[in-house]
Amino acid sequence: MSEATESRVPASGAILGQAWPMLVAQLAFILNFTIDTAMAGRLSPVQLAGVALGTNLYVSIAIAMIGVLSALGPIAGHHFGAGRADHVGRDVHQAIWLAAFLSLPGCAALVWHDPWIRMAGPGADVAHVTSAYLAAAAFGLPGALGTRVFVTLNSALSRPQFTMAINLTALLLKIPLNALFIWGAGPVPALGGAGCAVATACQSWLTFALGLAVWRWHPYFKPFHHGAERRSALPQWQLQKDLLRIGVPAGLSTLFEVTSFTLMAVLIARLGPATLSGHQIVGNIAAILFMVPLSTGFAASALVAQALGARNPRRARALSVHALRLAGAGGLTLALLTWLAREPIIAAYTTDPQVAAAARRLIGLAAAFHTFDALQGVSVFVLRGYKVTLAPMLIYGVSLWGIGLGGGYWLAYRGLFSVPALGAVGLWTAALAGLSVAAVCLVSLTLYVSRRHIDADPPRLLAP
Repeated sequence: MSEATESRVPASGAILGQAWPMLVAQLAFILNFTIDTAMAGRLSPVQLAGVALGTNLYVSIAIAMIGVLSALGPIAGHHFGAGRADHVGRDVHQAIWLAAFLSLPGCAALVWHDPWIRMAGPGADVAHVTSAYLAAAAFGLPGALGTRVFVTLNSALSRPQFTMAINLTALLLKIPLNALFIWGAGPVPALGGAGCAVATACQSWLTFALGLAVWRWHPYFKPFHHGAERRSALPQWQLQKDLLRIGVPAGLSTLFEVTSFTLMAVLIARLGPATLSGHQIVGNIAAILFMVPLSTGFAASALVAQALGARNPRRARALSVHALRLAGAGGLTLALLTWLAREPIIAAYTTDPQVAAAARRLIGLAAAFHTFDALQGVSVFVLRGYKVTLAPMLIYGVSLWGIGLGGGYWLAYRGLFSVPALGAVGLWTAALAGLSVAAVCLVSLTLYVSRRHIDADPPRLLAP
């Protein structure tokens, strides 16, 4: 679709048109972890707790690298909007190299994982499962980072249906792969909960191979290969610097955002397997809900970047405002539905009465959490479309780590004034407070930045 045609499509319609295939893609991705939770939960609370802790540590280590790679999105989107197809192909090559470079420290952190497990302080049985999980996850990390390059590219070029098809293909293999590695068959030994990580690693390499094949051979992408300099297949340090200039603050923002949530599991691990398992269930529910604003954010970020590349800041402003409206309405609706359906949702995850009780104490906070999560999530993606990443990083650091994690630890283990220590409830309460502060700040910043681009001199702010 050309920019002229795209600009005639209502902003909400344009966002939803790109958001729904990305939503399906992201739901297919997150359902892999839902399947892990459900299948490990059928083994024992110890196995589920080990998988929960392993998943959260893996995400905590990998997520900043994934955030750095998101820099390709606004860069490719601006090039696409401006009609610079050869620049897109050049930057894809550089993003693949960057993914390879980032894999080195990521794999090292997963292989030498003892400090992370000691920090969590779980029991010996849980620690054993977590250790095996992280060792297997290291094998799949390079494939996961390579996959993220093509997820970001497909969104930036308004072709999220490619990601949707690839993720659905991988999802079809998750249950049989999990069953194979969890319970074993023939020469494959039974690995218990750690088998979930082996299955995920296999999927990561499959999705990377499929993404690379689509990029290389699908007719839609042929114009992006034409004219790209042959030497762009090798690392170019100035282009790497350009990716890192946007990507490092974006990666740290993602690190603050996700680890403020995943490190809750590390702190909750000290409260016992039942409490950790209950938190994992509620956390997985929150992650599924977040796929809706995440998909909206992907779509809005791509469209905003394309509009700015085409020097149409008014279109970018309209897209930004409509994305925020969609986030607010969708967030409230899903929060209410989650609260009303809380009992059957929890029952679908576990039959253990202690785990169910722990989840029941947290799910109301998780529903409220999602309302603010939707607003802040869409805001930060829209800001990336404007190539604004430093300010969101600072906001996240103060609100999510300072108020959320710092305040959560205090409420969980020390209490406040006459209020006794609240355990997991305290961590979720502080997380909700921190996220609400982040949402207010990021929404305000989005509205300010989008207005500034209209008022400012276009050649100075929007030149390629």
